[in-house]
Amino acid sequence: MKQLNKSLTKADMNAAVEYNIQENLPEKVLQIGEGNFLRGFIDWLIQQMNNKGVFNGKVVVAQPINFGKMIDMLNEQDCLYTVVLQGVQNGQVVDKSEVISSISRALDTYNQWDEVLAVAASSDLEIVISNTTEAGITYVQEEFTEGVVPESYPAKLTALLYHRYKAFNGSADSGLVIVPCELIEENAVKLKELVLQLASEWNLPAEFTTWLEESNKFCNTLVDRIVPGYPRDTIDEVTEMLGYKDNLIVVGEPYHMFAVDGDEEVQEKLPFHKAGLNIKWGDITPHRELKVRLLNGPHTMMFSAAYLYGVDMVLEVMENETLRKFVNQGFSEIMPTVHSEESEKVAFVEAVTERFLNPYTKHYLTDIGLNAVYKFKSRLLPSVKRYVESEGTLPKTITFSLASLFAFYRPIRQEENALIGNRNGVEYTMRENDNVIEALATGWGKFEAGEMSINGLVTTLLADESIWSEDLNQIPGLTDAVTSYLQQIVDEGMKASVESLVK
Repeated sequence: MKQLNKSLTKADMNAAVEYNIQENLPEKVLQIGEGNFLRGFIDWLIQQMNNKGVFNGKVVVAQPINFGKMIDMLNEQDCLYTVVLQGVQNGQVVDKSEVISSISRALDTYNQWDEVLAVAASSDLEIVISNTTEAGITYVQEEFTEGVVPESYPAKLTALLYHRYKAFNGSADSGLVIVPCELIEENAVKLKELVLQLASEWNLPAEFTTWLEESNKFCNTLVDRIVPGYPRDTIDEVTEMLGYKDNLIVVGEPYHMFAVDGDEEVQEKLPFHKAGLNIKWGDITPHRELKVRLLNGPHTMMFSAAYLYGVDMVLEVMENETLRKFVNQGFSEIMPTVHSEESEKVAFVEAVTERFLNPYTKHYLTDIGLNAVYKFKSRLLPSVKRYVESEGTLPKTITFSLASLFAFYRPIRQEENALIGNRNGVEYTMRENDNVIEALATGWGKFEAGEMSINGLVTTLLADESIWSEDLNQIPGLTDAVTSYLQQIVDEGMKASVESLVK
């Protein structure tokens, strides 16, 4: 069976696979991030626009981290890969496969920084898109040396924009549209603030700051599509269905929604609506409130407890009677904290439940757990605060999920850029920002050495303002409740602890 690349022809694949490769299009987009979500969502959206002839542009992908092999894999396949959409939409079963050709090339920022800078200086470039996870849009103090790649994403973006500013002598029409897809509130506002802060700290010219403010458009966004990624459990079956080998298959649900707070100029440069895509232009706040709290929130709430309980995927969570009760309890705690009409919230939860039950979606809990501490901060902590304000007590399921998150991050050892945990003799990898890894490794290390109690561990973690931007011990009752739940998990195990919570 042949490997997917540009030598593969339509005759080499299953007739049902959509195959529409566009060549010789200008590189209009620089994409910071190469993961499953961007390839199954943004690059898929761009493919749809290219298919309709309304965008006619390509994406240059830049890997922002200094590990991983995705860039090499993309280039080995001539940046082609398959998106498989499976599920039920509008009462109809959808099972659709399409070769995506919207990426022109893939670069490693740490080994090909000069080439990334060259893209930034291109007259074809119009848009920068990113998804570096919630932990990506954070401040990291670092020095700037021209020609040397910075570490954090905001610093990389600042360096790229400064390079472009110089390349075009600060011309007013050389600015870019910046579209961050990281799932934090006001993602573009916060990214812009960090870029301006770094420009100031690096003593870059005042004229550059003016150009940043006046010639570039930073657009807040909200993304919505469940993208589990590579179908490792069913890869033989999927390969047989396609008729060719593809090491970069991305499986996702048919549903998609993209909310972008962009003006008419942005809409002309990114004409998603002209391709019949589910795009919401304008204020994203009402969409964000529902989606982040009632879809992403439950994902983060369930993953650690369910994984340590003994299941691996969202579908298994929903099919387990005890874990389904756990999720439903969480929904009932989050719903009162969402500022929206009750009927709209009920309908949204019903739709989310149907999406969680999608039998085609193999959504692994460990994938949801990437940078999970920052996800809890942005997705669930606001609900905890609102619940306490309105109800005068803690939401017990969400509070338990914070304790289960700390339990999930109990390492058996630390490796570069990661902690390694153990579930019933099977190791799993936990990736977070360095400060989070250090805090968890140090705290659990002291506990294991008998130098710190569970209460001391919880108090220390909740007090770490480098993680939470505040001292969470100030939330009434939170320290004691998380301590009690975590102690129970350590003493009795996750299964018994969850069963006790939902009985």
